[in-house]
Amino acid sequence: MTHVPHPTAPPGPSDEPSDVAARSHMVGVAGVTQRFGAVQALSAVTLDFPAGQVTALMGENGAGKSTLLKILTGDHQPTEGRVLIDGESVSLSSPADARAAGIRIIPQEPEIIPHITVAENVYAGALPRKAGRLLDRRELRRRITADLDRLGFAEVLDPGLRGHELTPAQRQLVEIMRALTGAVPPKAIAFDEPTSSLSEHEVDALFALIRRLRDQGIAIVYVSHRMQEIFQLADRIAVLRDGCLAGVQQARTTNEGELVRLMVGRDLAGMFVRQRVATDRLVLDVKNLTTDDVTDIDLRVHAGEIVGLAGLIGAGRSELALALVGDLPVRSGSATLDGVPLRSGRPRRAIRAGLGLAPEERKAQALFLQQTIRENTSLVVLGRLRRFRFVRRSAERELAQRFTDRLRVRTPSIDHEVRKLSGGNQQKVVLARWLARKPKVLILDEPTRGIDVGAKAEIYQIIADLAAEGVAVLVISSELPELLGLADRIVVMQSGRITGELAHHEATEESLLALAMAGDLAGTSAPGATS
Repeated sequence: MTHVPHPTAPPGPSDEPSDVAARSHMVGVAGVTQRFGAVQALSAVTLDFPAGQVTALMGENGAGKSTLLKILTGDHQPTEGRVLIDGESVSLSSPADARAAGIRIIPQEPEIIPHITVAENVYAGALPRKAGRLLDRRELRRRITADLDRLGFAEVLDPGLRGHELTPAQRQLVEIMRALTGAVPPKAIAFDEPTSSLSEHEVDALFALIRRLRDQGIAIVYVSHRMQEIFQLADRIAVLRDGCLAGVQQARTTNEGELVRLMVGRDLAGMFVRQRVATDRLVLDVKNLTTDDVTDIDLRVHAGEIVGLAGLIGAGRSELALALVGDLPVRSGSATLDGVPLRSGRPRRAIRAGLGLAPEERKAQALFLQQTIRENTSLVVLGRLRRFRFVRRSAERELAQRFTDRLRVRTPSIDHEVRKLSGGNQQKVVLARWLARKPKVLILDEPTRGIDVGAKAEIYQIIADLAAEGVAVLVISSELPELLGLADRIVVMQSGRITGELAHHEATEESLLALAMAGDLAGTSAPGATS
């Protein structure tokens, strides 16, 4: 759960966006259009990324952000238009060309080789050699030690660790080291959704590094859906919509509402408006549940109720969800769903009882990316679709099409591979699967992580519709405004324990943060804290 204030005056932005063709700058594009067959991903985009400034790049999924980054980093060559470096047109026919020109990217999912060390990962492709082909390990140690000290990573990154042993934050640091080392110093570095797997402390450290790079005169491109991060970090904000540049705003003079209007073409101020429909019928009843990760959890969720589960990273929220669905062993206590006991090690029994879980890592834990929307949607209802042990394909297609239409999944067809969908549409496929199962309780773990603001509004409406149909919904989220807008009440966890509960009308960001940090507030009493 990350809470950052809006800055009063970000340092250094100019008052007006510059004319790319008119003045020298580190990196930019002029009149760039990108077509893939009949699909036009970018249309006549002219945009610069000035040296010594952080330019945030925002837009809905499918707006063209990734395509623009791939043009800058040599993965795509534009159909029309030019890439400019230091005011001169350049041809970037490969990522190697872009790197040689001083352009780097920190991808959202770091590309780490699992079986080699941090040092070997950092210098992959440029390892020091001796006697022709042998790896010069002494020179490798000298080089990695010097670079770790220079970048300030020595205390958090062991150069001898293997790739598969790294935490998400450490994997990202390896990518950053790759970007900052080499014969050509970087002129521009793009960060693509860099905080999606980081704790609040790690986010603060990353932002300090980005500011240091900015102050050294490097152009920073920062791609994120998180408004609070954008206002904390960016000097200027460029918004893409439907492949076109919708506008460039100075961070100190714009606001969230204006950015949303630029991104989606409409005001989403009413995205959380819904009728509260919670009933007295208890559906999920958890008593004194204890696992290796959570202790003495008491939690009750009623039909038609949306309960938020808040807490800092490591609070035990996801572990509680996995214990309820049967994926993690329970040491003591109990959980029942409509009177049916939920047993550890029995996920199928939990599903049959009416429990659904959309996990945080949808790509790794929820979706079969190489399979189609149809196959992913029908996964938990195949028993209903079988006849004489064979799946009735017509029934499967009808079911998948019905929920794809209901959730407005943007796709050419239900036989489209899930890996080719945007993040928001992938999440809708996960939800379609559980809607097809008709759950009594649905647990949503970070349901809008990595999703653009327009898709978020659609997901919120789906959650509200589920509650209106009598489904009990437990929403785990690190975004406080999301919980405050969605939930009838919010339960807060810290270090595997519940520290308090607040009703919708009494919850604020400050009171939730106080409960989330209750154990760290020595000598203070958090509002709403339980004994």
